[in-house]
Amino acid sequence: MQVTAVYPGTFDPITNGHLDIISRGVRLFDRIIVALLQNSDKEPLLPLAERMEIVRAVVARFPNVSVESFDGLLVDYARSRGAQAIVRGLRALSDFEYEFQMALMNRRLEPGVETVYMMPSEATSYVSSRLVKEVARLGGDVSGLVPGEVVARLKARYRVRDRS
Repeated sequence: MQVTAVYPGTFDPITNGHLDIISRGVRLFDRIIVALLQNSDKEPLLPLAERMEIVRAVVARFPNVSVESFDGLLVDYARSRGAQAIVRGLRALSDFEYEFQMALMNRRLEPGVETVYMMPSEATSYVSSRLVKEVARLGGDVSGLVPGEVVARLKARYRVRDRS
C-alpha cells in the first residue's frame, strides 16, 4: 500500500524549518502533498499564486512531493486525495496544545487519517513564518532561515537593505 501524507499550512513564506520537515518526511511516506490553505480569515503577505510558485520551486528536487491548494476542512481534503496521514511540525511546547486539539478534532471527523508530528532540526526549531516576516520587515537578514527564492522576494517586498 502506498502511504500518502498531506503537509498543510499557509507557508507565508515557506521556511527552512518547513523544508526540514519535508526532506525527512519523504523518507517516511511514499508521497507528500504540500497543501497551501486558502484562508480568507488571514491576510497573507504573499498571494496564494506566489506562495505556490515558491513552494513548487523549492520542493522540485523531491520527486514524490507535489504542491496543491485547498480550502475547507483539512480532513475532507486529505480524504479526497487518498491520504492516510497529516504531517505537522512541532517546534515548541507552545505549539502542542493547539496541535493536540486539532488532531483530536480531525480524528473525530475522519478516524482513517492519522496526524503525525515531526520535530524540526535544532537549527530550525525557532524559525516561524511570522518571525521571518517580522525580521525582514525590520531590515534584518533572513538568509539561512528561508530558501534563497524567499530571501529575494522578501527583500523586494520590504526593500530590505543588503547587509553582506
